[in-house]
Amino acid sequence: MTTATEPPRAQVQRMRRVGLTVTVCGLAILAVAAAVALTWRADLPDPVATHWGGRGRPDGFMSLGAVLWVGFGLGALLVLGFGAVTTLWGQSAANRRVGAATTIWVALFLALIQLGTLHVQLGLADAREAGGIGGAITLATVGSLVPAVLVGLLLPGDPPQPAEDPVSPEAPRVPLAVNERAAWIGRTDAGPGIALGAVAIVVLVTLAVVSGVWGLLIVAALLVGVFVAMFAFTVRVDETGLLVRSSAGWPRTHVPLDEVLRASVVQVHPLREFGGWGWRVGRGGRLGIVLRKGEGLLVERTGGRSIVVTVTDAGTGAALLNTLADRRAR
Repeated sequence: MTTATEPPRAQVQRMRRVGLTVTVCGLAILAVAAAVALTWRADLPDPVATHWGGRGRPDGFMSLGAVLWVGFGLGALLVLGFGAVTTLWGQSAANRRVGAATTIWVALFLALIQLGTLHVQLGLADAREAGGIGGAITLATVGSLVPAVLVGLLLPGDPPQPAEDPVSPEAPRVPLAVNERAAWIGRTDAGPGIALGAVAIVVLVTLAVVSGVWGLLIVAALLVGVFVAMFAFTVRVDETGLLVRSSAGWPRTHVPLDEVLRASVVQVHPLREFGGWGWRVGRGGRLGIVLRKGEGLLVERTGGRSIVVTVTDAGTGAALLNTLADRRAR
C-alpha cells in the first residue's frame, strides 16, 4: 500500500528553521516587554493592579516583579510550545504558517497586554486609582493580530514535490473513459464548533456591556470574522487536484494531482485527533479541516504531508481523486 513518504531533508531543515526563528522572536518580544516595564518601575505604584473587575475597576494586585515573572514565564511556555509544534509538525506550508503566526501572536498579545495595563498606572501612588483597560485590550488585539497574519502570509509555500510512483492499485477508483472529464464538489459546514463560537461571542459582548471595557467588542467582531471564514468550506476534486476553500474565499489549500499518493475515507474525531473544530493541525502534522465528527476525506501526499476534510460522500471524492491522479501519472 502506498503511504506518505518521510519529509525530505530540505523540508525538515525548513521546518526547523521556521520553528527556531519564530521561537527566538517570540521570546525576544517577551523579554523586550519585560525590560520596558522595568524602566517604568519608579513611576509605578507598589503593588500594581493585575485584574480589573466587572465595573472596570482594579480588584487584584501583585508586585511588579511577580507580574513580570508570571507574564514572562507563561508567555515563554506558550511560545516554546507553539514553536515546537511548528518545528515538529510543519511538514506543509499551511502548518508552518499557522504555527508561526500563532507563536508570534501569543508573544505580542501577552507583551502588549502587560505593557498596556501597566501604562495606565504610570504616575499613580495607588493602583486602585487606575482607569479602565479598554484601550489596552484594543491595542493588544489589533497590534498582535496584524503582525501575526503578516508573518503567516509572508512565509513561502512548499516547492513542487511530484510523486515518483503511481497511486496504489488497492486505492478505490471510479470508472472513467480515457478522454472523459469529471469533477466532484462537496460542502462541509456548521458542527459543534459554531455553537461554541456563538457562546464565546455572546459572552464577550455581555462582558463589554457590563464592565464598560469596550475593547472586548473588537475581540468579538474578530471572532465573528473568524467563524464566518472557518466554518463553511467547499471541497472540489477535478483535473487540477483537490481544492478546499472557505466560503469567505480564504483560507484555502490545494493539493496538485501529481502530489497525491492515495485518497481514502476515514472516521474523524475532532477533539481526540485535532483538539477541536475548524482549520486545525493534528497529531503528526496532519492538516485538518474538521467541522464535525464522522466521515472524512483523507489525502496522503508527498513529503510526509496529509490532509483530512470532514465532508459527506467522501468516498466518491476519494475514488475520483485516485482515478485522476493515476491517469495523470500514466
